[in-house]
Amino acid sequence: MQQVLIEEAPTLWKLLNGVLCLYKPAGESAKRVRGSLLGKLSKELCEMKCREPEPFVSIEGDTTKPMKVSVIPSYADHPLVVGPRYVEDDFRCSWATFLGFNTSGVFVLGLNKGTRLAHQIHRKHPMRTYRLKGILGYTTDNLFKTGKVVERSSFNHVKLSHLENILASVQATHQRNVFEICGVDPQSQEAYELAVSGLVRPVNSKIPIIYSCKCTEFNLPSFTIEVQCINEYEAFLMALIHSIGLKLRSAATCTAIHCLRHSYFNLDHALLKKHWTLKNVIKNMADNRKLIRQQEEICQKIKKIAGDG
Repeated sequence: MQQVLIEEAPTLWKLLNGVLCLYKPAGESAKRVRGSLLGKLSKELCEMKCREPEPFVSIEGDTTKPMKVSVIPSYADHPLVVGPRYVEDDFRCSWATFLGFNTSGVFVLGLNKGTRLAHQIHRKHPMRTYRLKGILGYTTDNLFKTGKVVERSSFNHVKLSHLENILASVQATHQRNVFEICGVDPQSQEAYELAVSGLVRPVNSKIPIIYSCKCTEFNLPSFTIEVQCINEYEAFLMALIHSIGLKLRSAATCTAIHCLRHSYFNLDHALLKKHWTLKNVIKNMADNRKLIRQQEEICQKIKKIAGDG
C-alpha cells in the first residue's frame, strides 16, 4: 500500500493530537525536554508549505472615475512581519507524570487535545517501574552522585543476602502500610477481597507505595534494584537508596534513576531525542492510541470475568 506524503503544515497540525511517549535523558528538566520537543515540531512545520498571507483588497484611483480594485497578499500577515506560522506557544502540552532532573526513561506527555487523556492517566495513578543504581561507601548532601560527599563508611561486610533481606522488609512494610492506610486489617477477609479485586491504592495520592522491590545486580560497592511503585517522586527514590545503606550499616548514594515502565508504556514505545520528528511523533501517537484501546479492552474483559465469577 502506497503511503500518502503530506506536505501541507495545516494538515499535519490537525494530526498532532494524542499521547506521546518519549525517552527523557538524565540531566535535563522535564520543562526543557518539553521545550525541545515543541521547538523541533514548530521548526519542522514552518519549513513545510504553510498558509499564504491573508488577501488584501486595494482600491485605488480617482473617486470621481471608475476605480481600480486589486487583491494582493497582505504584508501585515507575512511571516517576515508577524513571525513564524508555528511557535512553541501554539502547542498545548502536559506530562502525565513529572520526572525529576536526574531521572531518565519513559516520559508520557499529552499533546494538544491529548492533554485531557494525559490528565486521565495521571488521575489513575498507574504503577511505574524504576531501575535504581546505588553505590555503597559514602553519602552526599543531596543523596545523589552529583552532591558533595559528607560521610564515608565501610561496605565490605555487606552480602547479597543482606541486601535481599532488606528489600524484602521494605516491600512487606509498604504492603502492610497500604492496607492500614485504607483502614483494613491485613489479616482480615476484607483485606483478601481488596487484594483480589486489583491493585490496592492508598486514598491519599501523595503517599508513595512500593509494591515490589528486588535486586537485579550486585557488584560491590555498586548494586542495582528494580522497584514497582506509585505516587513516587525523585527525592523519595534517592532517599530509598540512602535508607537501604543505613539498614546495611553502611552508607549509600543513588547514582542513577531509570524509569522502565509507566502504566502501559515501556522503553519500546519511547522515542529517542534523535527521532523527535513530525513523522515519528504522529506515528507514535497513533501507536499509543491503539495500545491504550487494546489495554482498556483487556481490562474490561478481566472485570467481566471477575464479575461473572
